[in-house]
Amino acid sequence: EGLRVVRLKGGDPFIFGRGGEEAQELVKAGIPFEVVPGVTSAIAVPAYAGIPLTHRDFTATVAFVTGHEDPTKDTSNIAWDKIATGIGTLVFLMGVGNLSKIAASLMDHGRSPETPVAVIRAGTVPGQRTVTGSLGNIAEVAQKEKIKPPAIIVVGDVVSLRKDLNWFEQRPLFGKRIVVTRAREQASDFVARLSELGAECVEFPSIEVIPPPNWKELDRAIGNLEAYQWLVFTSVNGVKYFFDRLEVSGQDARNLKGIKIAAIGPKTADAIRGKGVKPDLVPEEYRAEAVVEAFRNHGVKGLRILLPRAAEAREVLPQELEKMGATVEVVEAYRTVKPEGSKNEIRAMLEKADIHMVTFTSSSTVSNFMEMFEEEGDRLLKWMERVTVACIGPVTAKTAKERGLSVRITPSDYTIEALAQAIVEWFAQDQNYQSHK
Repeated sequence: EGLRVVRLKGGDPFIFGRGGEEAQELVKAGIPFEVVPGVTSAIAVPAYAGIPLTHRDFTATVAFVTGHEDPTKDTSNIAWDKIATGIGTLVFLMGVGNLSKIAASLMDHGRSPETPVAVIRAGTVPGQRTVTGSLGNIAEVAQKEKIKPPAIIVVGDVVSLRKDLNWFEQRPLFGKRIVVTRAREQASDFVARLSELGAECVEFPSIEVIPPPNWKELDRAIGNLEAYQWLVFTSVNGVKYFFDRLEVSGQDARNLKGIKIAAIGPKTADAIRGKGVKPDLVPEEYRAEAVVEAFRNHGVKGLRILLPRAAEAREVLPQELEKMGATVEVVEAYRTVKPEGSKNEIRAMLEKADIHMVTFTSSSTVSNFMEMFEEEGDRLLKWMERVTVACIGPVTAKTAKERGLSVRITPSDYTIEALAQAIVEWFAQDQNYQSHK
């Protein structure tokens, strides 16, 4: 009593959602309610298949029809004699199992066997599949293509417009299932971009970013900032945790006055700018070796450099800077660990070859991914042979190759944006190859 209850239904609950029946029960019980309708699948799914339900040149009428009436009823509520020829576009919901009966009923009541028909399965999501035919053969086509529920059936001349208006299934990565192994808190931009391009993204973080066991080293360095001439950030995570602790210490960006700042990669540089600080050095290549080369031009002999980073990182940067005469202090700002969680879904997909691509954005994502499935032994490598492996840069690719993976994609710019574009180009090239075989 007194509680607010949400009854969540997909689409419009008053269109074949039994919302009306449920609302009647609420009225009987004296329970007040409100209805917030969504977009019914009867409208949304055809739109995603490139089929307008009405069109001035084709029809001004549309009807929604159940394809699965109450099996306990003795007679049908569907006036087949009227809808067969009296309505331009017919949309059947829940009718895949009765497709042959639906087609036969329409033809028996005067609808032409040549009438275009589309069956759309799993509409509006990356797994959407659409088959088309005529009223006379659609049942056979759907059976041959193994179309199963949930699916929507559209009958009418407007289906012929699909060949020109099919926008959703024409996106460059449509139908591709791509695993993203990046840390969950950093994966959103990448996942969003791949999804915009039509991919079905499966998030499977093989790393998790966590704070260090204690802040002793980082806090000590922050308390002694005046001792450093350079501050080098190698990742967005390093920026986040450094400035978080800077704020905890009662300081802010003003306390970095006199300290030059270097960043690896545009995202890291943007994160620094987001803190109100302009980086002094951002090399064109987004890896440690490029920072080393850039520092050769600046000269670092006798300078002290602070490097807040992950505990697990390559030693190239500090070692090379020290060879040039700098004093480098590496402090642990965060850690990357293997996340807890089930891997059964990904394992099943790999085993069934239901994954088109696995992406890696750091060496640790590669190492952790392989370790998470190490009990599979050689089977994992065999599964991965059927998958396209994409790496953000040469360092990550090197780790993947050392782990026995065949790397197909490494963009020339080591950014998420460039990786997404390289993936698009790869599948376009592969599609062109397949079409000419």
